Amino acid sequence: MNSSIKANSLYLILAGIFIASLVSCNLIFQKFFQIEIWIPIIGYYVFEQSVGLLPYPITFLVTDIISEIYGAKKANQVVTSGLIASLFMLLVVSIAGKVPMAPWSPVSSDIFNQVFGLSGVAVFASMMAYLFAQYIDIRVFHFWKKLTKGKHLWLRNNASTIFSQFIDTFSVLFLLCFFDVIPWDKFAILLLNGFIFKVFFAAFDTPLFYLSSWYLKRKFNLKDNEDLSNI
Repeated sequence: MNSSIKANSLYLILAGIFIASLVSCNLIFQKFFQIEIWIPIIGYYVFEQSVGLLPYPITFLVTDIISEIYGAKKANQVVTSGLIASLFMLLVVSIAGKVPMAPWSPVSSDIFNQVFGLSGVAVFASMMAYLFAQYIDIRVFHFWKKLTKGKHLWLRNNASTIFSQFIDTFSVLFLLCFFDVIPWDKFAILLLNGFIFKVFFAAFDTPLFYLSSWYLKRKFNLKDNEDLSNI
């Protein structure tokens, strides 16, 4: 298998992980969890957030890897594909909710609609925030890459992700509150918790980003400021 085929195969795998993570976020977002975290000086802190947040940092790690190795055009293609996949998922869920239930169905129509009934509003809110955040993430990533001439991976990884994640968190919570999916009195705490969670994972995934970039650049013989945008 030549280098071009390997690069395209890897791109498809990364795109698949990205789309699966994004669709998962929209499907599971209605369950919220609450855990107590002990923080030095502050003491115990009650952390509340949607489980839909759990796979979301993966999307930013993947777009950063694609941006670094394949270029901005390929990263934007993945973002657009994720949007189309989420809208298609919304269509499938909407049709499934309208189909009559069999008497022996393990999941009733009421339960199904309770779990997936808000998918339209959720996907709309998520997609608006998603479009803003992901495209900004790619632009900021390449701004820092150009400015630093391909060096300082940690800077563009964290600067792009943290900034875009705040925009994403604020936008999606504002829209969900606006459409009465969640109450306004939860806006501030969910915004704080969501942003803290995403900043933590932005720092946590930096070694993964370094390792992936180092390995793939070595595999495809790329220099610091090069990518595979010509394939």
